[in-house]
Amino acid sequence: MSKRRKKLPEPRIASIDDMAHDGRGIAHLDGKTVFIHRALPGEEVRFRYCRTRSKFDEGDVLEVIRPAPERIEPRCAHFGICGGCSLQHLEAEAQIVAKQQRLLDNLRSIGNVEPQTVLPALSDDRWGYRRKARLGVKYMRRERVVRVGFRERSSSFLANLERCEVLHPRIGEHLDELSALVGQLSIKDRVPQIEVAVGDDNAALVFRHLAEPNEADLDLLRDHGRKKGLVIFLQSGGPKTVTRLWPEEEGADSVLGYRLPEFDVEMRFRPTDFTQVNAGLNRKMIARAIELLDPQPGERVLDLFCGLGNFSLPLARKADRVVGVEGEEGLVARARENAQRNGIDNVEFHATDLNGDLAAEPWYGEGFDKLLLDPPRSGAPVVVANLPTPLPRRIVYVSCDPATLARDAGTLVHDQGYDLVSAGVMDMFPHTGHVESIALFERRV
Repeated sequence: MSKRRKKLPEPRIASIDDMAHDGRGIAHLDGKTVFIHRALPGEEVRFRYCRTRSKFDEGDVLEVIRPAPERIEPRCAHFGICGGCSLQHLEAEAQIVAKQQRLLDNLRSIGNVEPQTVLPALSDDRWGYRRKARLGVKYMRRERVVRVGFRERSSSFLANLERCEVLHPRIGEHLDELSALVGQLSIKDRVPQIEVAVGDDNAALVFRHLAEPNEADLDLLRDHGRKKGLVIFLQSGGPKTVTRLWPEEEGADSVLGYRLPEFDVEMRFRPTDFTQVNAGLNRKMIARAIELLDPQPGERVLDLFCGLGNFSLPLARKADRVVGVEGEEGLVARARENAQRNGIDNVEFHATDLNGDLAAEPWYGEGFDKLLLDPPRSGAPVVVANLPTPLPRRIVYVSCDPATLARDAGTLVHDQGYDLVSAGVMDMFPHTGHVESIALFERRV
């Protein structure tokens, strides 16, 4: 006998006190916290319950009775359904203020540290900025249509999207065409994902497939690439199975790239490589990181979690020597290729597990004046606890999670003898709760 679903409480009115890290409004009713989608601090809303738990409840706005001054009309017709953006109803500058506050709160509460200076926030284009994405694909048997896009909010189902306002226009304005394309394939029910990668001059689509396409399918995909000016790839398994379908000329798999004019550098990458999603913000982020690190002609700089050389090559234009270290061998190979392509010979790259025994690595004891860290969301706990000696005089830490930055900042300040000189946010993902930040640490004398 199936268990009867618990009946949800009737809709209620609540005053919103604060905002959660994912953009939901926070209310308190009858001694219990309620997280309410699409509600902003300072508002009074009528909401319906979506879920009840022992320690907190979740809800969704039915009516805004008293709106916050920062509330705006969302640009996207799918806002509230699609889980891709959660803050389109909040004015852009207010989004940044909220993210800056989250960073400072995390530094205080988790790391027990506070920056001497709060850096002005960095921002760039807020629409059509996203150059990397993984789009879900689902054949809806009952409706006999294919959906392409992001998952619904708090759901495993794909949202029914016609376009996406934050995806680069070359892709975001044509989701309906991608749906129609997959719908024509003989394997339309065996294509779970399309990966998007956009460079300065070109864009690529990687079609993940669980069954082999026939020749008619391949012709359809080639024709789409030809008409839309896209590079088309197929992927039958892991990253090593990615193969180019269109165009067929030699070298087309490295056609994607982006330029960093301030440093006379051009980066090339493959469609499944990690690159920053927001090209305009990335250029500003690199400039700020190098300004804070202040590499000088006679200095050696260590760049950990260096990827394909996004920071390493610009740093090499300023420093005497740069050593870049990355865990993924494919990205290290790309970094070396980029250095050679740009004629930069004062940089070297190593493939190393940065959560392992770093002291055993040949580059570890060479001595570095300055250090740049750009770790994944998990942060760099092993690195900050085992810094190379002599200790670098200055460290710039680029973070995609303020909680792990705060944890590592606590180690650097309280255990390793550094001061947190400055910190601030960078709006890499506008209209989302994602917080990218940068911090400068200097060794105490």
